[in-house]
Amino acid sequence: MRKIILVMIIHCSIVNGQKFSVEGHVYALGKPLPLANISINNNSFGTTSDLNGKYLVDNLPTGNYEIKISYIGFKTLYKKIKIINQNLILDVFLYEDNSLNEVVISATRTAKQRNNSSTIVNILKRENFENVQACNLSEGLQFQSGLRIETNCQTCNYTQLRINGLSGGYSQILINGRPIFSPLTGLYGLDQMPVNMIERVETIRGGASTLYGSSSIAGVVNIITKIPTNNYLELSYVKRVINGSAFDDVFNINTSLVTKNKRSGISIFANKRIRDGLDLNNDNYTELAKIENNSIGISLFKLFSENEKIEASLSYLKEYRFGGETIDQPIFLKNQAEERKHDVFMGSLDFEINFPDKKSSLITYIAGQLTDRHHFTGILPDNESEIIEYTNNPPFGSSENTTFQAGFQYNYQIENSALGNNILTLGSEYILDKIYDEISAYNFLVDQNTKSNSIFLQSDWEISKKFNFLTGVRADKHNLIQKAILSPRVSALYKPSKNLQLRCNWSTGFRAPQAFDADLHTAFAGGGVSRINLNENLKEEKSNSFSASINFDKASEKLTYGFTFEGFYTTLKNVFVLTAMGEDEFGETFEKQNGDMARVKGITTEFRLDYNRTIQLECGFNVQSSLYENSVVVADGLPAIKDFLKTPNMHGFGIINFTPNESIKASINYIFTGPMKIAHFSGAPEQLEDEIISSSSFSELGFKTSYILNAKKNNLSYEIFGGIKNIFNSYQKDFDSGKNRDSNYIYGPSIPRTFFLGIKFSSLK
Repeated sequence: MRKIILVMIIHCSIVNGQKFSVEGHVYALGKPLPLANISINNNSFGTTSDLNGKYLVDNLPTGNYEIKISYIGFKTLYKKIKIINQNLILDVFLYEDNSLNEVVISATRTAKQRNNSSTIVNILKRENFENVQACNLSEGLQFQSGLRIETNCQTCNYTQLRINGLSGGYSQILINGRPIFSPLTGLYGLDQMPVNMIERVETIRGGASTLYGSSSIAGVVNIITKIPTNNYLELSYVKRVINGSAFDDVFNINTSLVTKNKRSGISIFANKRIRDGLDLNNDNYTELAKIENNSIGISLFKLFSENEKIEASLSYLKEYRFGGETIDQPIFLKNQAEERKHDVFMGSLDFEINFPDKKSSLITYIAGQLTDRHHFTGILPDNESEIIEYTNNPPFGSSENTTFQAGFQYNYQIENSALGNNILTLGSEYILDKIYDEISAYNFLVDQNTKSNSIFLQSDWEISKKFNFLTGVRADKHNLIQKAILSPRVSALYKPSKNLQLRCNWSTGFRAPQAFDADLHTAFAGGGVSRINLNENLKEEKSNSFSASINFDKASEKLTYGFTFEGFYTTLKNVFVLTAMGEDEFGETFEKQNGDMARVKGITTEFRLDYNRTIQLECGFNVQSSLYENSVVVADGLPAIKDFLKTPNMHGFGIINFTPNESIKASINYIFTGPMKIAHFSGAPEQLEDEIISSSSFSELGFKTSYILNAKKNNLSYEIFGGIKNIFNSYQKDFDSGKNRDSNYIYGPSIPRTFFLGIKFSSLK
């Protein structure tokens, strides 16, 4: 008996003297988070996570502890843990805070704090979309500095994103960092993408071809879809009444499930939108198209081990869109009509390996989209014999578009106490885009196959805490360009103090000689259908971009404020211009040709303020100039001009959010659009000749208020909200009328005064 007691005493002594450890990974935004701070019991024990987000705290005796994990830009996590005679594995997820120094991935293709990035990256988060009551991507992007959304067709209402005075074809739209937003997708995709599939949007203004290839001259918009991080369910419904007569109903569902060990998860979204068409000038032709949109998608991740992770996403969007004569009859008998039926599939698969050396990682990825579109674009002739021919062969068309991307990215971190830290990135990718678009009745055909092989190399060198120097180069071999194109990039960041950042950037870029979004759109003008063809000798367009900025942010216990001043200057060589080629039997034809040179320059200003999480202010304003070096003839009989069309020299936005307590929220938003030059072609009764006009300016004011009831015991939340968009009905007043209208003559705000009311239910576990 004495021997047994002695053995037990010795065993307890050994156990009590043993030391144990806590280890795991820190994740944020679905990615490993390096350099997160981990402390236990008020810094009695501590460490930081490595490049792969891994941390280890050892030499812990048995007992109860509180672990604290923090990183600037994310909410600090506190968690009670208990060490009982064994090591503990603890993986954690950090969630974004509303601070001014969030983590971004678009500037360097690696996770980095905004204030440490040599390129300015702006962020639109989920709550930003909610505060302005945006139902799709296009309605939310308007509230970003330097960005404008322009509606370009009175009949079908296709939209374009414009960044820093350049039109849609100069910008790359990415989904989870992948360029699967094709030229055809760009026509209607901004409207088709519901906000409930979006976690956040990162925007880079200025040249980014070094990272993302062709068509990244004006900037990049990276749409990051929802990532499963916890168990929750959210349902919402909003009803909008447009101009007092048209209804717009939007239903959203979001849910996600994550395993207890946080090593796998799945997120699902679904959306349904039904919007009535609206005739605003009482001529029996719509100015707002009828839209029926259904979408569903899934995202998931799986951690196979501490160093291996896979992410996948798949979504499907189905949309019906109609604009034109409102009389109920078969579409090919309507005097003028456009009908679009879209089926769009998008998906991606990423596999990431973090190597045991804790300094390197490898990401391999594939992504793609498939669009099947059936469409009608027709205008009924006046002559009886022509009507018979037209109805025997109505202008129905079909489009097929496939985009595929595959590639890899290898990151390696070099740490040197004397020379600082350097993250080297090497990657290669292949992009294929096939478009087949035909309207046989008009002899219209786009059969375009583009292929691009690329390799990119980047050095992100943090020389010291005050100075960062980034260099990179990308080589693209495009099948429509004879030689490979090199796109270099140099960026520098200097922080003279912890609140101030000075940046300068230089880069080159290019656009391939191919059809882009607007080239795939058939428009009505002068009683016919206008189309765009490519010149057989069209060459690539090249850019040279410079920018410099001053960024200041200061945070105290209750007040956070900051401002940004940025100047930009871009030259375009062999700039693409449209030249009128006259009429054929179907209508006007235009040809895309190479011009000489164009220059885009301007200043962007931003201001932001957050007082005690109660009052938040954000605003931005652009003053810019977009001019061809030599005047361009838009159409025969019109004077040559240097101005880019539909490009105002001034535009801006402002948002004020007020949150006095957990139950009440209110938001006021404002968009300003300055005057711009617009081509207006004859055909409508009120437009007897072609001309170029200068529009008036527009000021859109919106308001939203919400009441939220939180049942904390059950983790339930109920919200009712309502408001008005475009309160003073600042909207175009001079639409063309009748079937011979110029459908491209549309400008300014996308919708007239609109009232909305909605409800939302959330459950979080």
